[in-house]
Amino acid sequence: MAKCDVCGKDMAFGIRVSHSHRRANRTWKPNIRRVKAVVNGTPKRIYACTRCLRSGKVTRAV
Repeated sequence: MAKCDVCGKDMAFGIRVSHSHRRANRTWKPNIRRVKAVVNGTPKRIYACTRCLRSGKVTRAV
């Protein structure tokens, strides 16, 4: 679910480090929106990250 259908951006993994330097695994999730976009000439619901929406890679269907 947390994956952009346009650019393929998905979760990133890393390590959370506390002030006392205790380490634990964590994830960063992209800002995904479910939008109605034009895909191959037909309107369709896709998952797109806000970076693709802002940059104009996604044409919104009205």
